[in-house]
Amino acid sequence: MAVLPPLVDQHSHGADHGELGLGSFEARMAAASGAEGPAPAGTSHFDTRTGLAIRRWCPPLLGLEPHCSPVRYLARRRELGAFRAGRMLLRGAGIGAFLVEVGAPASLTSAAELAAAAEARGHEVVRLEPLAEQVADTSGSVDSFLGYTAEALYAAAQHATAFASGATYCEGRAPDAGAVRRAADRWLRGRRPGEPLAEPALARHLLWSAVATGLPVQLHCPDPQPLTAFLRATAGLGSDLVLLPRVPHHQRAAQLATVHAHVYADAGPFPEETLGRAPFGKLLFSSGARGLPELYVTAARLFSRAVERVVGEWAAEGLCAASDGRRIAELVGSGTARRVYRLAAEAS
Repeated sequence: MAVLPPLVDQHSHGADHGELGLGSFEARMAAASGAEGPAPAGTSHFDTRTGLAIRRWCPPLLGLEPHCSPVRYLARRRELGAFRAGRMLLRGAGIGAFLVEVGAPASLTSAAELAAAAEARGHEVVRLEPLAEQVADTSGSVDSFLGYTAEALYAAAQHATAFASGATYCEGRAPDAGAVRRAADRWLRGRRPGEPLAEPALARHLLWSAVATGLPVQLHCPDPQPLTAFLRATAGLGSDLVLLPRVPHHQRAAQLATVHAHVYADAGPFPEETLGRAPFGKLLFSSGARGLPELYVTAARLFSRAVERVVGEWAAEGLCAASDGRRIAELVGSGTARRVYRLAAEAS
């Protein structure tokens, strides 16, 4: 199959700015794999699929042979310096556009910084809960909080490409004004500055408010099933919804995307689980990367090879033509994201 056009990474958090020692590097690898704490004695976090993928595809981008030792790889990284090594990795990832959640720690790049390092395009995704938390830190009353939150959300909609929400459950209707005011009052009276949003009614209010802007909304949902009523109720309102599930719920997300015309599903870097579960134009690639530039590289490589493998098998069986396989790969890798996030006017 022909080489894919540059991917659109629809969900990530930015890359590290500074130098990383072995401990810091492994800690970020562990977080990417969902691991906690140190690796077992006699092993390291390079002894994972993520570690193998980094050793396979990242060393050649820094002038080393594939599968070189972790020590040699990290020494080369330090020799080049974090800035230069990061640019070389990101520019070799094969990603042409990044959608990055804003509000990341200062140690991570912004969407614009990531795009500049990768010679790509960057787009901001505004997470709703931190937006409300920032307003709450400077609000003295329920009225001011609700008013300023509405203003902040409207202002964000003028420049953001999408919103994102961490609400794991939402009914098929917006909470009434009284419930929202009571939730805001409880939260403002009980919270300390900087504490995260802990009122489900407020989270649902923010979610419905974001849908009203017409921008796409990403839904961080470990299991998307509790959002079914919300997905059904938002049909026809003009806002596309993109499910970002966790393992092992990608297939359920793909099934929900099949049922609802305005709902899409994240395929992550492992599309094998979803390609047979939803129309190809309902699935989108993302790296989910945070911190290591290497995670963008490995996610893009794993995704591209998985798609190539699946459609290659279908072509060998006579299920599709080679041209069909290329179109499927382009849809999931970039085409659907450009349509959903209204990036169609940009060059690949």
